[in-house]
Amino acid sequence: MSITVDECGASTEGMEPGVALFRSLGDPARLAIVRRLAAGEARVADLTADLGLAQSTISSHVACLKDCGLVAGRMDGRRVYYSLARPELLEMLAAAEVLLAATGNAVVLCPNYGTDAPARTADVAR
Repeated sequence: MSITVDECGASTEGMEPGVALFRSLGDPARLAIVRRLAAGEARVADLTADLGLAQSTISSHVACLKDCGLVAGRMDGRRVYYSLARPELLEMLAAAEVLLAATGNAVVLCPNYGTDAPARTADVAR
């Protein structure tokens, strides 16, 4: 296995799982679903109503989050109730909120990843 270096000069060896985790939460719809599920379990219909997204969009993103091991489903008759699979995710989201509060607009204004940053080729392909 070769060691690669990212844009900042840091080694990226062994970082693939972390990168995948943050990418799974990097989509606004998936992050909204996770934040909603932090408040308690919900069906796709509940998530659709709460988040104002199409049912197909919610279903697709919930499937992605399930595949990542972040969301679990519980059958109740013909209904499936989704919840966060790992309590550590709540801790990570709380830590992210603290970090965002501490950095203010620095992340939003970041020329590489902020809201006005040009789309990156790797991100567009996803």
